[in-house]
Amino acid sequence: MFILTQFKDVVKIPPWKFKIKLNDAISEELNRKLANKVFLNIGVCIALYDITKIEESFIFPGDGSSHTKVVFRYIVFRPFMEEILIGKIRSCNPEGVTVSLGFFEDIIIPPNKLQHPSRFDQTEQVWVWEYDTGDGEKHDLFMDIGEPLRFRIVSESFVETFPEGPKDVTDSTTKSDKSISPYVLSGAIDEPGLGLLSWWENT
Repeated sequence: MFILTQFKDVVKIPPWKFKIKLNDAISEELNRKLANKVFLNIGVCIALYDITKIEESFIFPGDGSSHTKVVFRYIVFRPFMEEILIGKIRSCNPEGVTVSLGFFEDIIIPPNKLQHPSRFDQTEQVWVWEYDTGDGEKHDLFMDIGEPLRFRIVSESFVETFPEGPKDVTDSTTKSDKSISPYVLSGAIDEPGLGLLSWWENT
């Protein structure tokens, strides 16, 4: 689920942080700059692991800050394919089930990756597994919001995002207010042992 990734960067330290030890100041700036940021085809940056190399610092004319080249390793969230994770149901809609890990919420389980057969209950706004009891009857198992579930990672999608310009308030129909997630995971619960933990507690 977590990997160590090596980065190189030039860290800018403002003058009011010169009283702090250089390593501590660099660590603060790296975490401020990178934590929770998605890097294309790399993953979600979580926290600094260590600094492996600090080169010379430079102060440029007209700029009181120091600029230091550093090589460091960062803890990155990027599950491998087929990895089994446990999260909680954040929401349900006809497009599938959204799962949260607490620190990451862009995990989608599409309808074709749910237990079969499943249906979306419009009244309750949840997905329901029509479990076959084996005697010709079906028992509805509801996927309620907040329930913990076990799922398998089947795909990932990175989207390169760009800063948006000012919105045209006179034209509200041309653009959607829905933001695009830069990193989305797709999961599956369509096999024995996967799905709500409560389903398999007594099996």
